[in-house]
Amino acid sequence: MKIVVQRVKEASVSNGTIDNQIKQGYCLLVGIGSESTEADIEALAKKIVNARLFEDEQGKLNLNIQQIEGEILSISQFTLYADVRKGNRPGFSRSMPPEQANEFYEKFNDALRSYGVNVLTGEFGTDMLVNIANDGPVTIIYESQDGKII
Repeated sequence: MKIVVQRVKEASVSNGTIDNQIKQGYCLLVGIGSESTEADIEALAKKIVNARLFEDEQGKLNLNIQQIEGEILSISQFTLYADVRKGNRPGFSRSMPPEQANEFYEKFNDALRSYGVNVLTGEFGTDMLVNIANDGPVTIIYESQDGKII
């Protein structure tokens, strides 16, 4: 699994059906690869919730999302597994098939919620308009393989 974590002042998602918005927190772009495992779900959820990406009173990155009472906007993003080695059109054979990926995506969001964080989402498998007000900017890519952060 690959997760792009963006620290935001606010973020929103809309597809004409679902509209969700958060204030301070993270916007996550969640990519699920064909070889992702359930162990990756817990490893990444724990790592992201505990990541100290918010500034304390001294301006140091010492606070996690729980400590600032932040929220998460989680967006499925199969294109994180694009293969661009050949030609000019990306291939997506390294992405998990949609039905299985949706199940993993829901489990990942539930794992984040189990830490007491408010998690809002877009609608899996649809085209969405995502608005992000980056804070910092602080953007970090987290990746896990076989339950280990790599």
